[in-house]
Amino acid sequence: MKLSIVNYGAGNIKSIQFAFQRLGHKAVLTDKPEEIINSDKVLFPGVGEASSAMLKLKQSGLDVLIPTLKQPVLGICLGMQLMCKHSEEGDTAGLGIFDVNVKRFSNKVKVPQMGWNTISNLKSELFKDIKEKEYMYLVHSYYAEACAESIAITDYELPYASALENDNFFGVQFHPEKSSIAGEQLLKNFLKL
Repeated sequence: MKLSIVNYGAGNIKSIQFAFQRLGHKAVLTDKPEEIINSDKVLFPGVGEASSAMLKLKQSGLDVLIPTLKQPVLGICLGMQLMCKHSEEGDTAGLGIFDVNVKRFSNKVKVPQMGWNTISNLKSELFKDIKEKEYMYLVHSYYAEACAESIAITDYELPYASALENDNFFGVQFHPEKSSIAGEQLLKNFLKL
């Protein structure tokens, strides 16, 4: 199986590569369109700030390529947020794959949300054999609003979409590569999609 990790300089790549290595698969870091198009699965991670990350995608033309992909694509953390319509972070237009906006948590709660929190209302093959109220590891100051494309909900100040799905596109706000057995199960499920 050919696994590509979209390389646009905004990801915690090593931990994702190691997570797939433990599952017996090599995930290749690439920004080459033909390599990404010819992959069986594509990972779109992200750590950092939305507007600068989107600028890097535009400079490489990956902003045009990603929405056209036909194989399963998994956006992780900032990757998922960039797949949404718009982010308040840097007033950034996203890729528009998910029909939802990304907002900042208020100062009524500790920002960023950092650590373990539960996921519920699980609605996708991505969560096969993962139980309701399972804990996943999160680090973020911005969230995708709960919407029709939500396939998991997390509560922090308010219920928000901690996972999204639209056709072959999936996004998770949490870090499956850092979420112990449940996170590993999610990556196994993604490989089977």
